[in-house]
Amino acid sequence: MTPPTATTPATPAGTRFEAIGTDIEVLVTEPDALAEATAVVREHLARLDLAVSRFRPDSEVSRLARAAEDEPAWALASPVFASALRAALRAARLTGGLVDPTVGRAVAASGYDADLDVVRSRPATHPGDPVPAPGWRSVTIDPVTDRVDVPQGCLLDLGATAKAHAADVLAERLSGRLPGGFLVNLGGDIAVAGEAPAEGWQVGVDDARGSTLQVVAVADGQGVATSSTRHRTWATADGGTRHHLLDPRTGRTATATWHQVTCVGATALEANAASTAAVVLGEQAPAWLEANGIPARLDAPGRVVTTRGWPDPPDGGSR
Repeated sequence: MTPPTATTPATPAGTRFEAIGTDIEVLVTEPDALAEATAVVREHLARLDLAVSRFRPDSEVSRLARAAEDEPAWALASPVFASALRAALRAARLTGGLVDPTVGRAVAASGYDADLDVVRSRPATHPGDPVPAPGWRSVTIDPVTDRVDVPQGCLLDLGATAKAHAADVLAERLSGRLPGGFLVNLGGDIAVAGEAPAEGWQVGVDDARGSTLQVVAVADGQGVATSSTRHRTWATADGGTRHHLLDPRTGRTATATWHQVTCVGATALEANAASTAAVVLGEQAPAWLEANGIPARLDAPGRVVTTRGWPDPPDGGSR
């Protein structure tokens, strides 16, 4: 998804940088708020990385996984880890387990066991055998103490939901302490809060080559997310490619029926959960999205499918 561009009443001030393995953008309607807003975002993302990164040996997620190698394990979660895990478990409930935070070992076995640049720089290898996910219901977090319990062999993968949830948290945090309106874009997971431009935040939906396919308006109380099978990919020794989205029901890479799915939800977390679930569902995705009342655009080679509530695409894609 492209960085959003607001056209009225004036172009907001913004900044871009890289963090947590993705592109970050912060837009503000009051230019004087940009420096402090950026500092708040950077600080939170640094804490998020230390809490949930699968690629840092010192992260809470990695330390818990090491403790769970031979037996069930537990840990007291930091506030950032606890918040991200609760968000991931909510996404699992909302999607009936199609988005599952216990797929970490399956993702690693598929080849995505380090930062993507590292994975792509290595000689192509044959992916390991599919690894069954323990299942999201096997993970618990105490509502009072924030004690997290996981089963033996569990490696949590909070990547997508943690990023989307962080966008929601940051947009609300910024609007609560600074004047004006804010848009937080964490690698395509977009949350807005506060005063918006008169016509809403103008958000572009891009394809993998960077071409804008459509522009939609986003207002306060909405989140947008795109899940793609074309961005986080790597080569395999058999001449194929893999992407980072797995079907937790099989432990295998999800079939790339859709190049990308973009959803609108009440929050970025809900939009992300829906777009990820849609990739996993493949051809069943449009019906599932319709049944759940989720406006979405699904792009595949030679066709575009939209669900009820999504603005008509300029290329005449079908509903």
